[in-house]
Amino acid sequence: MKIVLASDHAGFDLKEQLKPFVASLGYEILDKGAVEYNELDDYPDIIAKAARMVSRSPDRYRAIIFGGSGQGEAIVANRFPYVRAVVYNGESRGALYNDLDEITLSREHNDANVLSLGARFLHEAEAKEAVHRWLTTPFSQDPRHVRRIKKIETNTRSLHTP
Repeated sequence: MKIVLASDHAGFDLKEQLKPFVASLGYEILDKGAVEYNELDDYPDIIAKAARMVSRSPDRYRAIIFGGSGQGEAIVANRFPYVRAVVYNGESRGALYNDLDEITLSREHNDANVLSLGARFLHEAEAKEAVHRWLTTPFSQDPRHVRRIKKIETNTRSLHTP
């Protein structure tokens, strides 16, 4: 499994901080940009490169994308077939569950293959913890989750072309 990274200017520093961490976990990294801080870059241009790779080869790639909130980046990624992007912005105060449980469920139930991180809401340690959990949690293969993912693919395939 190769991990594709992509960020706009708002997520650039966090991407650069996490790149060696992801590599230290034994993953090959493919960095699709930004390659330098540019306040005028546009996230759709950069994020689409990572999403396209996951869309075309979901068995070979997963992606971690970075932006200010992570929301716009996930919207772009989810426009591509076979991409299931989720957003993580850190811990909600007063939540009933640990927010990292969202990361676990996104992998176990939805086989999420893109993690979108909101750099304006996360510090490095939080982001590393989320990434580690996301990369190490397997898809459950539970028949109901497999069935639901197939329905997502069937119902959206005709809407998009990578």
